[in-house]
Amino acid sequence: MDYQLCLLTIIYLLDPVHLSAVIQSETVRQDTGVITASVGENVTLHCFYESQVAMHFSWYRQLLGSRPELLSTIYKFGDPSKVFPWLEKNPRFSLQRMEGTNHLHIADIHLSDSATYYCGSSHSNMVEFGEGVFLSVEGDKHQGIIQAPASKTIQPGGSVTLNCTVKTGSCDGEHSIYWFRRGSRQGFLHTHKDQCKPAPPSPSCVYHLQKTNVSSLDAGTYYCAMASCGEILFGNGSKLLMGDEVEDQEAQIRILVWLSIIRAGILLFFVTISFFVVVIKTC
Repeated sequence: MDYQLCLLTIIYLLDPVHLSAVIQSETVRQDTGVITASVGENVTLHCFYESQVAMHFSWYRQLLGSRPELLSTIYKFGDPSKVFPWLEKNPRFSLQRMEGTNHLHIADIHLSDSATYYCGSSHSNMVEFGEGVFLSVEGDKHQGIIQAPASKTIQPGGSVTLNCTVKTGSCDGEHSIYWFRRGSRQGFLHTHKDQCKPAPPSPSCVYHLQKTNVSSLDAGTYYCAMASCGEILFGNGSKLLMGDEVEDQEAQIRILVWLSIIRAGILLFFVTISFFVVVIKTC
């Protein structure tokens, strides 16, 4: 789901508070990208806010293919001992609060905890959100995801196809494939549902994400995620690089190398001169 669409969806979940604006915040900072954890581990999702006028602070969770759900909301001057109803029903989740922070701690992680988590703050009929972080929970390795290519450099205006091979293993139930991009414009891109292209001889399926007329905005790491049998698995990612960016990086490296050589040459020159001066004075 596109990030902006996600935020619009959240508006309908904030009843009875009627908001006039929902925006991505510059004052709310949280973990971003993908965090991987194993079943049974503990993890803390960090959220920092800099606004002095924010009065309410919240956490939302969005399961793949679902609408966001409110996990907690607290009032700045409220009773700190009062626990939000959702947290009471789910004691594995707790808040770690200090001035300027509102971290979400998850203990004894379950497979069902795999989701995108957003933290936010609100004031003056305006709600502000961080970019969101995807928590990927790993279970038994009876399934796996292989992405190819691991890295691809392409010129602006070109096209590329990213492949995702899913080893279905012993889980033959219905599954969904999601593509997630981490970069300048991160978010969910595409969904496959039971569009399996068998890849014999192993029990696996192959999915493709095709990008055409790419630009610098398409640069980033693309992750393939599978939701099946109560578990969500992530691939290692395919990194898409723009050719002009790679050329710029190579040019910068060459400049640095030459500067290092020149610096070493100048240093050697002065050392040599100093040596001869000392020799002449001692003669």
